[in-house]
Amino acid sequence: MPRRHLRIGAGAGFQGDRLEPAVVLASQGELDYLVLECLAERTVALAQRERLRDPSAGFDPLLETRMEALLPIVARNRVRLITNMGAANPRGAGRRVAEIARRLGLGIRVAVVTGDDVSARIRHDMTTLESGRPLRDYGEIVSANAYLGADALQPALARAADVIITGRVADASLFLAPMVYEFGWKPDDWDHLARGTVIGHLLECAGQVSGGYFADPGLKDVPDLAHLGFPFADVDSDGFGVISKVPGTGGAVSVRTVKEQLLYEVTDPTGYITPDVVADFRSVRIAEVGKDRVAVGGATGQPRTETLKVSVGYHAGWIGEGEMSYAGANARGRALLAAEVLQERLGADIPSLRIDLIGIDAAHHTSFGYPHDPYEVRLRVAGRTETRDHAERIGWEVEALATNGPAGGGGFWRHVSDRIGIVSTLIPRTEVLTAAATVEARREAKAR
Repeated sequence: MPRRHLRIGAGAGFQGDRLEPAVVLASQGELDYLVLECLAERTVALAQRERLRDPSAGFDPLLETRMEALLPIVARNRVRLITNMGAANPRGAGRRVAEIARRLGLGIRVAVVTGDDVSARIRHDMTTLESGRPLRDYGEIVSANAYLGADALQPALARAADVIITGRVADASLFLAPMVYEFGWKPDDWDHLARGTVIGHLLECAGQVSGGYFADPGLKDVPDLAHLGFPFADVDSDGFGVISKVPGTGGAVSVRTVKEQLLYEVTDPTGYITPDVVADFRSVRIAEVGKDRVAVGGATGQPRTETLKVSVGYHAGWIGEGEMSYAGANARGRALLAAEVLQERLGADIPSLRIDLIGIDAAHHTSFGYPHDPYEVRLRVAGRTETRDHAERIGWEVEALATNGPAGGGGFWRHVSDRIGIVSTLIPRTEVLTAAATVEARREAKAR
């Protein structure tokens, strides 16, 4: 029988998010579901690159750390956990989670959702959404992942999985999926799907709706930001919810924080396109109903599109960087002279070269009472190149300033990295085939 109420918590809003708030939510939040949203467009492209280097890699590097901390708690409190930490290798991530559960002596069922990797179905004549140009105009393609919707998670939920690992699933869909499953919403119940999408969109960035990335001293003050609590939503079967956080945690949930997150990354609030529904936010109503408690509801929906968005990662060359500090009398003048030297030696070969003067107190942490500004400055040089050799040359030229440039340079640093670019295209929904599988440490049992 469908449930009437559900509590869903947001345990992460990006790959590098803090672990502590998720532990607090899992242990004190009285949750039904905990969702860790850890995957961004560039994150999955980088993960695909790692998997090419090592077939056993490609999932979130913090997977083991998060799971070792959370699995005992969610097992004890009977919280179901959903996460896209599978990145480019959901199966590998699922196996690792199953192994951790076995090592900890936990009877946890792990399920994996696959199908977002559509690299084999990408054609170079596909049009990109950003420029209208075909994919062939960009560099070598390293990844292509479709944004799956809540429907892709339903088989895993139906198999009573305690932990569900996915790859690229639309952020809000991770939260919408348990609502669809528990409330029994139909796949064409557009208004309910739209309301659930609003709740998911508010939770997907975790701490942002409870004061993170909102705070602005003197204008938008947030208490105890150092111990920010992550949000949860109490949702009813009609798709109306109340956003809150665990009492005693830092931050604030208010009408203002909720409104900012509602509009975050929404190009068209009258037609917010997701894999599940095209949501219209104009009828959303937001009201404070208690301390750190904000009621949200009222969106309407239109039928979902026949295509899915695909995030395509491509190799976009190399980035070379170099830095050098100058401190004391005439620091700025000496840094500018160094910049002139570097521009003359590198500018003709690296048109994208950028030279900046940054910093105010890093070298000595004081100006020693020096009357002129600045007392110190740090020279930073960076450029994008087509080859690694050209990128490395930037750092070498900065290092050469130690004996071939102005007086008093120090604190040299250089770095080279390959650059992953991201563009988007569309693929027919019918070409994206998803599957769910329960995972043991050494075997998988598939289900569709």
